[in-house]
Amino acid sequence: MIDLHLHMDGSLTPELVGELAAERSIRLPVPEGRNLAQSLRVPDSCRSLNDYLACFDLPLLVLQDPPAVEKAFDSLCRRLKRQGLAYAEIRFAPQLHLKNGCTQEEITEAAIRGIARSGFFAGLILCCMRGKGNEAENLETLETASRRLGRGVAAADLAGAEALYPTRAFSGLFARAAVLGLPLTIHAGEAGGPDSVASAVSFGAVRIGHGLRSVEDPQVMSLLAERQICLELCPTSNLQTGACPSLAGYPVRHFLELGIPCTINTDNMTVSGTDIFREHSLLQSAFSFTAEEMGGFLQTAIRHAFLDPEQKQFLRRSIGI
Repeated sequence: MIDLHLHMDGSLTPELVGELAAERSIRLPVPEGRNLAQSLRVPDSCRSLNDYLACFDLPLLVLQDPPAVEKAFDSLCRRLKRQGLAYAEIRFAPQLHLKNGCTQEEITEAAIRGIARSGFFAGLILCCMRGKGNEAENLETLETASRRLGRGVAAADLAGAEALYPTRAFSGLFARAAVLGLPLTIHAGEAGGPDSVASAVSFGAVRIGHGLRSVEDPQVMSLLAERQICLELCPTSNLQTGACPSLAGYPVRHFLELGIPCTINTDNMTVSGTDIFREHSLLQSAFSFTAEEMGGFLQTAIRHAFLDPEQKQFLRRSIGI
């Protein structure tokens, strides 16, 4: 199995979050009537991406120093290895981990050390964040990604509240990414419409995080097919955020029929209460995908992973496809 869209801070076990908090004498603000595990998982009342993103506040409290970040990546990668994954691309936003005076460079180095220590085959994607007043931090994320590109870092991304901060507003940021030669995947078409996806493609994204609302515009669908832009689908998360109202209406078959590359991913294992096997099973059951079709998702993931040709061939051999 392969997971190309996995957020570190949304995929930590309650046990690890509790352990990191205890080590740092941090009292976690768990709401009355809920335990830590419940507080880290999206509630049934979730109706939007903004509601969903609120679940990240708690784990971020314990991830504000390099040893914590290193331990988090090590633990997550070991968990993925135990689950039987062959490869994952794990993303996080270094700028969200600086409250104790660290630099993005130091936090990124800690993430790279954690992955290396685990012995798991993984790439690291650094996320810029949608927001106001963090332009300098976003540029520093790109510069950090550039310095470590091919040496621990695989690509850059833009994440966060898409409906509040439209993709088109980040043209200057991605002009810099182009100068730096950074591979890009951009969250788009989740809370924003198809215009968000079109903007992301115009900025140089070769993959789109989610992209479900592309179905609302035939021209955007054609654009994705013509340029072979890969969609990183995260079914459970997409249902929880309201990006898609029902599993029956999930547009995966439509994407595939038009020749748009698609992969199946988890987004946030802990927040969404899922893993990569559950995501594959969910779509296979709902749409009666054959074994060959399910294998096609893995082939697509390898083809569109941020890896060089030799690494992709190694991955094919390790999976046996």
